[in-house]
Amino acid sequence: MDVLYFAWVRERIGLPREKVETQAETVADLIAELCAREERYAYAFADLPALRVALDQELADFAAPLAGVREVAFFPPMTGG
Repeated sequence: MDVLYFAWVRERIGLPREKVETQAETVADLIAELCAREERYAYAFADLPALRVALDQELADFAAPLAGVREVAFFPPMTGG
């Protein structure tokens, strides 16, 4: 699946996107897999309440299942004006 990173998440990981082979069943499981890879992922996901996730461009929560998902995007909450 494609995993996209935006704003400071991208800056901490050092990539805007990557293809990930995963056995994760939920978003939380995917985050755990990524954090186990390298410290930069653990740093990027250290403050989960400060993050949002979208699955195939629809907002979701960290308990959401990944079955059939093609794209996961992580980003901080957006503010607008």
